[in-house]
Amino acid sequence: MAIGEISLLNQDAIAWRRYYEMTKPKVVLLIAFTALVGMLLSTPGAIPLQPLLFGLAGISLAAACGAVINHILDQRIDALMDRTSQRPIPSGRMDTPHAISFALLLGVVSMLMLATLVNLLTAGLTFLALIGYAFIYTLYLKRTTPQNIVWGGLAGAAPPLLGWCAITNSVSLEAFLLLLIVFVWTPPHFWPLAIHRRKEYARASIPMLPVTHGVAFTKQQILLYSVMLLAVSLMPFVIHMSGYLYLAGALALGVGFVYHAFVLWRSEDNRHAMKTFGYSIIYLSLLFALLLLDHYLVLLIPGLDA
Repeated sequence: MAIGEISLLNQDAIAWRRYYEMTKPKVVLLIAFTALVGMLLSTPGAIPLQPLLFGLAGISLAAACGAVINHILDQRIDALMDRTSQRPIPSGRMDTPHAISFALLLGVVSMLMLATLVNLLTAGLTFLALIGYAFIYTLYLKRTTPQNIVWGGLAGAAPPLLGWCAITNSVSLEAFLLLLIVFVWTPPHFWPLAIHRRKEYARASIPMLPVTHGVAFTKQQILLYSVMLLAVSLMPFVIHMSGYLYLAGALALGVGFVYHAFVLWRSEDNRHAMKTFGYSIIYLSLLFALLLLDHYLVLLIPGLDA
């Protein structure tokens, strides 16, 4: 192979890495996982392969589309923040027209896939979640209210409900409960990061809660939401959606979250903020894994349920 051809291949690989980076792959992975949990919990029987595969792919592509739109709309803000200044667009490694084309491609493919290979209800709800995150949250809520994470988190909480809908072509109390868990989890997950990055948000004129109401008040709200989350996380057991295994795990994980929030609230500095943020990611992953484990163990050993 000629040197020029190798150089072109290297350039193509670098370009695709930039596109891939704009999709926020770690975030999409967590979204895909919660959607998968919603799918697997939706029925006690075998999951049909087509809605499982194409539903998961379509929801993930829609999430990636929302992430790219977020990069496009937030490029000015991203350039002002150390955490985001090296993203492809503000760093100059990607131009806006190519990013827009990529977002359109992801959005169109995801909607066509969901509408034709899954069901119209999932496609419609996924579209609403995409609009909610990419435009209502990014363009309006994020820039106008310190409650941006609370109400903007509604769109981010949708994936488990979307996964449930992809398999059943319906929504139910259980699906809404999965959404509620992620919805209540979002503020105490994100606000510790906002505390850590509050000076950057202030510089970018983003009214995050630590900027508008102070760090002490934000710590108090994190503790309050962590207690609320503990209560909400027990609801699957209360409505007989899960059994004693999940109950024990949810209690342990929830108490752990409250502990981290309490330590952060009592601390005079903010060093525990990122530890709380890190635990929140582990918390959600393990909580949904517990839902799955309990679901299938109860099927195998009925005496384990409530």
